[in-house]
Parts: sequence; structure tokens; C-alpha cells
Amino acid sequence: MKISILAIGKPGRGPEATLAADYAQRAGLSGRALGLGPLDLIDLDPRKPGKAPEAELILAAAEGAHLIACDERGKAYSSRAFADHIALLRDRGERRLVFAIGGADGLDASVLAAAGSTLAFGPQTWPHALARAMLAEQIYRAVTILAGSPYHRD
Repeated sequence: MKISILAIGKPGRGPEATLAADYAQRAGLSGRALGLGPLDLIDLDPRKPGKAPEAELILAAAEGAHLIACDERGKAYSSRAFADHIALLRDRGERRLVFAIGGADGLDASVLAAAGSTLAFGPQTWPHALARAMLAEQIYRAVTILAGSPYHRD
């Protein structure tokens, strides 16, 4: 199952972008044997401001995929439960899994309505570049859990 993180805006060249790219590469390498990956980081840059133009880009890029909307009101998963959710999607035959991170104002209602799942990192607001890195790390962690690597919470 191919996995993508779609994010509105550019992460820049800071440490968060480097960290996200590193975890995406690790997830892709580790997940190959499990039928997971690669993990692509895709930055979307709408020509017009606002949630509606952002939603058009997200929905077009996620067409045909299982969409998980990253939203503060979404479902909070433990790392093990997150890994199990990804495995469930893979095992039921999903070919693409797309995580969507909205712009500064969050995700448009149309993206939330189209999403098959939601994901929250808690009620806090996180900088988008950091949210990308945190999500890439959790996907990598999910892959290692599914691969049977020792997990300190077990």
C-alpha cells in the first residue's frame, strides 16, 4: 500500500523538513517487506487562499485513496492502535493511503466529509512543518511495530 502525506504549504528547509524526509525514507525502506510504502511527502501550494481551494487540491490528489484527515477533533490513537489501523487498511485491500494536513485554517468540511478516517495529535495546534515530521515518525513507528521490532511500550 502506497502511503502519502499531503500537506498544504511548503515545509521550508529547516530541521523539521529534514526530519520528516528522514522518517519518510526509513518508513519506505522498512515497510517494503510488509507491503507498506513508499511514504511520499507531497506539498500542495494552492493558487488562491482559503480552505476551499486547498480542499480542491487535497481531494484531487487523494482521489481513489483511503483518506485520513489530520484534524484536532479527529481520533487519537496509541502508536500500537495506529499501526493496527494501517495494517487493517492494507489487509482489506487499500492500495493507497493518504494523510491530509490542511493549511493555517485547518481542513475544509468537504475534506473531513470525504475522509474515511481522522487522526488527531491532541487538541493543541502544531506548526505544519512539525506536524509533517510527527506524522512521518508515527508512520515509521507503525511500520516497525508491524515488522515485529521491539516496542518499548510492550
